[in-house]
Amino acid sequence: MASTSKMKSVVGDEALEDEELERFNDFTLASSWERFISDIEAVCRQWMADGPKNLLEKGAIGLGSSKNLYKVKSELKYAMKSYITEYFFETNNNGKMADWNDTLHDVQLCFGVKDFLVIAPQSASGVILDTPESSKLLSAVAIALSNCSSMWPAFVPVHDPSRKAYIGIQNMGTVFTRRFEADHISSQVPVKLMHLEGLYELFVSKFAYSTMDPSAHAFQVRFKLKLTYETLAHDDDDSTQQIEDEVSESVESPLAENHTRSQWDDDCPWSEWYSAEDPVKGFELIAIWTEAIVESSLEMAELENASPHDAENWIISPRVSRTVGSNIGFASQLCLLVDALDMSFEAQFLEDFVSVEKSSTDALKSSMVIPPPTVVDRVLKELFQEGVKLPDLGKAENKNSRIIKGAPLGSLFTEFCLNVLWIGNCNIRAIALLWIEFVREVRWCWEESQPLPRMPDSGSIDLSTCLINQKLQMLAICIDKKQQASEEFLDCISSADTASAHMEEDDQFTVESSNVWQPVDNSDNNCESSSTRSNLHDHERSPPKIEAKDVSSSAGPKSSDVVRRGSAGEVGSVMLLKLRQSLHAPYTQEALLMTEDMHEERLRAVHALGDSFNFSAQLEKEVLYSDMSAFKAANPDAVFEDFIRWHSPGDWESDEPKEVGSSSGLPSVGPKVAWPPRGRLSQRMSEHGNMWRKIWNDAPSLPVSEQKPLLDPNREGEKILHYLETIRPHQLLEQMVCTSFRAAADTINQTNYGRLKPMETRMDQLYLTMASTLRRLQANLVSAGSETIEDLRRLIVIFGRVEKLMTVAASLHRKFLQAPSLAETIFIDYYKFHSKKMGTSRTGEDDEMEFDMKLQLRSHERQVISNMFTPPSANQSWRKVLSMGNLLNGHEPTVREVMFSKRDRSSGNHYAARTPRDYREEEIETYRMYICGTSNDLRVALSVASYD
Repeated sequence: MASTSKMKSVVGDEALEDEELERFNDFTLASSWERFISDIEAVCRQWMADGPKNLLEKGAIGLGSSKNLYKVKSELKYAMKSYITEYFFETNNNGKMADWNDTLHDVQLCFGVKDFLVIAPQSASGVILDTPESSKLLSAVAIALSNCSSMWPAFVPVHDPSRKAYIGIQNMGTVFTRRFEADHISSQVPVKLMHLEGLYELFVSKFAYSTMDPSAHAFQVRFKLKLTYETLAHDDDDSTQQIEDEVSESVESPLAENHTRSQWDDDCPWSEWYSAEDPVKGFELIAIWTEAIVESSLEMAELENASPHDAENWIISPRVSRTVGSNIGFASQLCLLVDALDMSFEAQFLEDFVSVEKSSTDALKSSMVIPPPTVVDRVLKELFQEGVKLPDLGKAENKNSRIIKGAPLGSLFTEFCLNVLWIGNCNIRAIALLWIEFVREVRWCWEESQPLPRMPDSGSIDLSTCLINQKLQMLAICIDKKQQASEEFLDCISSADTASAHMEEDDQFTVESSNVWQPVDNSDNNCESSSTRSNLHDHERSPPKIEAKDVSSSAGPKSSDVVRRGSAGEVGSVMLLKLRQSLHAPYTQEALLMTEDMHEERLRAVHALGDSFNFSAQLEKEVLYSDMSAFKAANPDAVFEDFIRWHSPGDWESDEPKEVGSSSGLPSVGPKVAWPPRGRLSQRMSEHGNMWRKIWNDAPSLPVSEQKPLLDPNREGEKILHYLETIRPHQLLEQMVCTSFRAAADTINQTNYGRLKPMETRMDQLYLTMASTLRRLQANLVSAGSETIEDLRRLIVIFGRVEKLMTVAASLHRKFLQAPSLAETIFIDYYKFHSKKMGTSRTGEDDEMEFDMKLQLRSHERQVISNMFTPPSANQSWRKVLSMGNLLNGHEPTVREVMFSKRDRSSGNHYAARTPRDYREEEIETYRMYICGTSNDLRVALSVASYD
């Protein structure tokens, strides 16, 4: 305890001594003014000792306008006031300062300095309004820098903040001192100063005698010029009219097709659904004349009227909107659709969402409105417009599009999804109502045997699409078959009436018999035969078979006593096993059409009962039964082995050598080959109780024209309609989300953007990302509030970024049709900027970052840019800002920047009678003036070096 107390006492004494040292007063600093200078000196010495590298490590702040400029600051107090001293420095001090570098700080541009100090009061304005105070403050900084042997220039902001006025000083050793001053006129600029000649005389007046006439004397002045032009925006009158037109269209209909004013994206694929704001507002052209020596105001007058094409450098800068694209696009509407998916789990039936009384949440009763009947009728009229066919988009389709299980672009279900996106706020109630009316219209087409628009009525079912699209495709086929059956029924009635008339006239009806199968002699069979000839085709479901010859070739001396029905012709020279007759291929029914759920049902049955050969045959019993019956009709004397040789050549093991060039397992029989063919059935076909043989024994001899169709269109059509009418809300929304994402991506993918490589790569990545995210929807693994919903929202953010990139690519492509290399260069640079920008924001745009690109043009590219500056219209010509000449196709420069400088040798000038040797042969910049102005704003910054 004693030792502890003693230790505390020692620590207390040391703290007291430190406190006394801190209160030590340096009485050599007699006044607060001297102490203030000492504080500035201490801060500057610390910054000089640290150097740029250590200052960066200590937290120097980088300026967003420059990648190489940083600043540190320190707070000082003097006479009850607080000041902020800021030191601006560059990490790379090598090289000469560029005159027209846009990354320069305002002080650097005006006065041509690199590292510098700025001292300003800590106030809201940040400037010093009192002239004596500013002079005293600048003197204190100058003394402190002199004591540090520092050559940093120091500046103090003065006057009103809007004037951007400075006074400054720089100690250049023991010989020269440079003084700075900047100010500007914000209104009523003298006409003389709006021309180069007057600006030249203003500069000369700073060093010439007041009694001297500048126009009568020659002064060698270095001169640089920078002119900035901007492409014209749309007239205000036209813009107002456009806004009024858009408002009237939105009130009348969100999908209005009549535009009173052409838009930039009228030929873009998304223009059917929305109009995007042009992201590239225009271009800024900078024409730069490099340094030249001017000796008179007359030369300046000549430069006043010089063409911008004479400038040494042309630099363009695209003006791209910070928020590229409008707020309305596919991404915004997909977000609403995902919200509807999230709510679709709250009810079991779609009718529950339509009926307000059955709604379980207040949100459905309040905010979610249903579209009026006029909108519903218009949408249905557009969807079921007669004569609209499914477009062929195979060439324009992305290679990764089909991995997304949606409906193809242009199909009926896709058009329904896209229309729903733009109806109201795409809420679950509106979707439910439109789907119910959509299914009613589909049922009407079914009952009236009207073809479904935008759907193929033939071919196989595309199992790579969503289930609803498969159902609609199968329904279209069923409607087509139903319509054909109705037409054939009417033809049969007409044929029966004609046959009765002939019987009354001839009193006898004869039937010709021939070796080639002919229709049976009754009106019903005549009707069936006509349908068979329109629908039957060569067998395509089994392994490859021998190409059949014409039916007429079946007549021969060895088959004259055989009546063949439904024969499609001989199969090469293949002979039957039991009789020396040619084997004939029959007409068969079309392949059995099945949707994805029908296939899954069969697979589940196979998995439950055993995946055996016999059971597989049992599942396809109807198809085998039909094919065997048709084969027996075409080959009355055939045996089971003959059918296997034709239908499944792989199950026939032949003992005869296969003929070279033969494409099947069947041997060709020629005049020198022994008959009958030698061979045997495979083991699986030879097993006892083989299902195929049982079916063969039970199958009658019937041609296809007399068989029952494998596909019953009436039964399948009603099953499809039942599925559409009773689909669960979440099942509908899951398929709508997949289809909408795919359709939106396919739509923007058709944009003509000049095949920019980064855009193509980004689109490929988008399809892969969508496929990965939507896979859970395709597998029906989504529930209310699941993580998949959040994944979909993140996907929408990615989609929105790609969509906006596409608008930039399309806009650049249209503006640079004559110079695609420029469009590619600008887009690649913007793509890099956009990728970096998106890396700092997960949910949206970062408005603090702005795309700023400077691209120097080559000589052959200048004319392309020049053509963009179309002559101003009469409505625009009166809005000219400047009256300074240097016109570009009638356009005056929006900003003119002029830089004058005068260099003198130290020896023999009027600054000093005696000049140190170190400066006698050196040429220094004694005067420098930077001028930036318009007719309403003229800024002048002057720096003068003097010998003190």
